[in-house]
Amino acid sequence: MTLIDTSVTPKSQGYYFPAEFDPQVATWLSWPHKEESWPGKIASIYKPYVLFIKEISRGQYVNINVADAQMEAFAKGLIEAAGVDMRYIKFYYHPTNDAWCRDHGPAFLINPKAKQSKVIVDWGYNAWGGKYPPFDLDDVVPTLIGKELGLPVFHPGIIMEGGSIEVNGKGTLMTSSSCLLNPNRNPHLNQGQVEQYLCDYYGVEQILWVADGIVGDDTDGHIDDTVRFVNHDTVITVIEKDKSDENYEILQHNLRQLKSMRLINGKQLEIVELPMPPKLTYDDQRLPASYANFLITNLSVIVPTFRSNTDDHALDIIQSCFRDRRVVGIDSLDIIWGLGSFHCLSQQEPLV
Repeated sequence: MTLIDTSVTPKSQGYYFPAEFDPQVATWLSWPHKEESWPGKIASIYKPYVLFIKEISRGQYVNINVADAQMEAFAKGLIEAAGVDMRYIKFYYHPTNDAWCRDHGPAFLINPKAKQSKVIVDWGYNAWGGKYPPFDLDDVVPTLIGKELGLPVFHPGIIMEGGSIEVNGKGTLMTSSSCLLNPNRNPHLNQGQVEQYLCDYYGVEQILWVADGIVGDDTDGHIDDTVRFVNHDTVITVIEKDKSDENYEILQHNLRQLKSMRLINGKQLEIVELPMPPKLTYDDQRLPASYANFLITNLSVIVPTFRSNTDDHALDIIQSCFRDRRVVGIDSLDIIWGLGSFHCLSQQEPLV
């Protein structure tokens, strides 16, 4: 392993966080096991979750964090029964508190010109503002993965979740002020200081802000439920058509902000509007169901569906944005009861 100075920023050494539509070597997951995240429903999520794994594994490795041999055996049994090619499945004994690998997993940065071409950033993690303790196991997952893979690990020392940011791979990062400026994350930092951390540790040049996330999102407004880059200058953004819905004005405000944004080269964003599914509730709780919580892999775009009359239309719109990939809808009606879906459950590792 080439010696990397982790006391200075990744950006100063030429590293950056690639776009999700760039080539990947693997997707990282943390096997779901926390019943409190899916009260009374955890058994029902495994079928769609394993279909998710099967689709990812068509084009890359799937690396799964498990607590121990017993959890590995349980997971392996379900995955094998679904006919998954096990040559593309790897298990790592990294115990977790919960399954949301997008937020507690490693941020992989690359510098193709460096001898050490890939590094990891281990942001601090506090379960979305301390909402769901304990989170001590989740907080150390990126460093454990770094040790396992022999990769240098940077520790910025502030709270950050992978679902709160979206990048285009060309120097632009998008996020929401409702999340990253929330005092339950980094109350000692102002907006300018947060932006500096984002630039230094994601290797970007520009931060674009939307105001808020969707109702029911317990992350305080993660961007991966609302706005997603599908190429270097195009975003998909969710829109609520029903003016009486509490998401209507939130998403209209975000849309107005997106229309006023300019990329580093001065170009206006191309914006593709994506419908929201009809309102979903469970035990009187609004669920953060969104078609924008899709995962881009080498061969597929895996989209949560909700047994709704808007599913097919949403899949068609997303397919129009990805001519080089197959868009696959997987039922997420039970998974969304955990207040997240496929993007929240996964973290990509780039190919370099």
